[in-house]
Amino acid sequence: MRKRPKRALTRKDFLRAAGAAGVSLLGAAGCRSFTGMQLSHLPKDYLPSGGPGMNVILVIIDTLRKDHVGAYGNDWIKTPTLDAIAGESLLFTRAHPEAMPTIPARRAIHTGMRTWPTRPPHFGWRPIPSGQRTLAEILSTEGYSTALVTDTYVQFRGNMNFGRGFDAYRTIRGQEKDHYRDPSSISEKEMRKHYLILGNGEKARQYLANVQGRKSEEDWFAPKVFLNAMDVLEEAAGDSPFFLVADCYDPHEPWDPPKEYVDLYDRGYEGKEPLDDNYGKDDYLTNRQLLRMRALYAAETTMMDRWLGKFIERAHQLGVMEKTLLVVVSDHGHLLGEHGYTGKLPYALYPELTDTVLMVRHPQGKGAGKRTDFYASTHDVAPTILSFLRVKQPMPMDGEDLMPLLDGKDPERSRDHFTQGYGKYLCCRDARRVMFCRSDGTDAHLFDAINDVDQRRDLAEAEPETVRRMYEEYAQKDAAGRLPNFPA
Repeated sequence: MRKRPKRALTRKDFLRAAGAAGVSLLGAAGCRSFTGMQLSHLPKDYLPSGGPGMNVILVIIDTLRKDHVGAYGNDWIKTPTLDAIAGESLLFTRAHPEAMPTIPARRAIHTGMRTWPTRPPHFGWRPIPSGQRTLAEILSTEGYSTALVTDTYVQFRGNMNFGRGFDAYRTIRGQEKDHYRDPSSISEKEMRKHYLILGNGEKARQYLANVQGRKSEEDWFAPKVFLNAMDVLEEAAGDSPFFLVADCYDPHEPWDPPKEYVDLYDRGYEGKEPLDDNYGKDDYLTNRQLLRMRALYAAETTMMDRWLGKFIERAHQLGVMEKTLLVVVSDHGHLLGEHGYTGKLPYALYPELTDTVLMVRHPQGKGAGKRTDFYASTHDVAPTILSFLRVKQPMPMDGEDLMPLLDGKDPERSRDHFTQGYGKYLCCRDARRVMFCRSDGTDAHLFDAINDVDQRRDLAEAEPETVRRMYEEYAQKDAAGRLPNFPA
């Protein structure tokens, strides 16, 4: 792979992109219309509807909450790139991962097959099954060059096999607990002086060792992912058609974005930095520490968004976007003190965790600027991409082809409800109610999907028949009667 020279991003560069006093990042790369012209003004031969010769870019963003993106209604976090993409895409307002967290979600994305229902002890945290073909494997046999760039370390350690079918597989080491560098190089005293450390600090110590020596913004993980994706794209652009996946772990914790980004959301904090969070009750944090944690998450989101913008802008400079389908999807969210919890918790399947981002940008502008409330999910990504490329599914996939929605039509199979799972818990939803419970139906929580979208008032005791109906007619039916336990 060719390497291009990198230039350090200076504070002057940042402020120029961010706007006056660094208050807004709306001037960052990617906030303008990505096409540089109206789609309707492009020659017809540059507006293909799909099929042979087309390319696909799939962007997977870990831990990105839907309510932290401007296009979904957030008015305080700067996401100009995602907002611009949304303006040129069909935006899915009811997107939810069919299984969580990171590994189960990616299994569905890459195969088009449901991971849920899962069984103990791993609950879907396993390699892609040998009997399931991946999207990259399918497209490779069709003559596409395939590439995956990722810092999501859990998918390239141990016996994981998410590189299946990819000609180029770039892994960026050092995220979170990745045993990349010697953690003994970190001073215990200095670590606890500057950071709010949970437990024995093993996770923080490993991470801080991994990121030692960063000199410029390009040394942070999101920039690394999208810079590497640019390198791969430059090679692939001359060898079309291609399928490129950029899988970015940020804004997953630990959170330590550059100061310029943090200052957009929080100034004057003098306490220890909440680098990481506890998966459980939030009572270990003061109100000020919790606000700081939210600011750090927002800052990482904005940094990720800015470098995604640089990547998409480079794709336009290379002239590939006129013949490329762009899909942006997140795998799950993260609780930041809502409902009294922080982290990802199977027993707290609230919208902050279950509601995700999904945008599909068609090179012909189909569905651009429109929204759909169709229940869409991670396992719909693969069949949708194959449909765009007019590649037949080798074996029927569980997911739905979403391409008809871009034409204003209904998918072949309608969905009047949706089910998803995380560990020992599951969640069911329809237009009126949202219910989550253990896989055996106990510990149920029920909410009004219309008048209580934040899920604050539990109706489970008042509506036991609704809980029973949703469990039996939705969960058990979609799980083919295999709940709560089923044989291997």
